[in-house]
Amino acid sequence: MIGGLSFMVSGKLCCGVNRMGILVRIAPEMRKQMLGQPHVLLMKLAGRTISSFVRVEPEGYRTDAALAKWVRTGVSFAVSASRRKV
Repeated sequence: MIGGLSFMVSGKLCCGVNRMGILVRIAPEMRKQMLGQPHVLLMKLAGRTISSFVRVEPEGYRTDAALAKWVRTGVSFAVSASRRKV
């Protein structure tokens, strides 16, 4: 789906990486908040916006702490989604 390496938790896609950055799965209601952060963009696939993912440019995860934050975000969504059967 993302054209790169993908990671799953509890049977749900949580994040991935491709040549443009990392892709992080989020709750759609968090999209506006996430897009307000530096280096975070909408994820588009075949010209369509995917509301449950954001793309983070490399500048947004240059440090280990920043990368860990984004991975935790995706993992948290995947875990909660598996509980909700989403």
